[in-house]
Amino acid sequence: MKAIGYATWQGNWRTGSGTISTETGTIKGAVFSFGSRFKGADGASPEELLAAAYAGCFNQALANNIEIMSLSAEAIDTSVVVEMGEDEEGHPSITKLSVTVEARVLSLSQDRFETITERARTHCSIAKVLRCEIGMVAVLL
Repeated sequence: MKAIGYATWQGNWRTGSGTISTETGTIKGAVFSFGSRFKGADGASPEELLAAAYAGCFNQALANNIEIMSLSAEAIDTSVVVEMGEDEEGHPSITKLSVTVEARVLSLSQDRFETITERARTHCSIAKVLRCEIGMVAVLL
């Protein structure tokens, strides 16, 4: 399986703009710019897409970990915050991801929940390609 994404860009770094799309058309021509990436302006950002991708990947990994225990999740809700900063040379850089997950799983203890959320945090396929700190808050409801 291959996932394919596309981007266009016109203009310089600070005043130009571009679009982000996916092969499947799930995301089609989402506009992004320096402002939407670094200044909170309207529009998309690659970092926002990364946050959504990590949240989705994490949820599936967690659901798999729960299933391995012969349990089933009634609900898993995850948010991911991608924090931007600067690297050692002053260039824009992703400095941290923070995961907050709330799940409803009957017959699952908090200790076991923390173990399997940690495994999902570090073993989902998106996590494997990331090298920044990935913090987490896990709440079993």
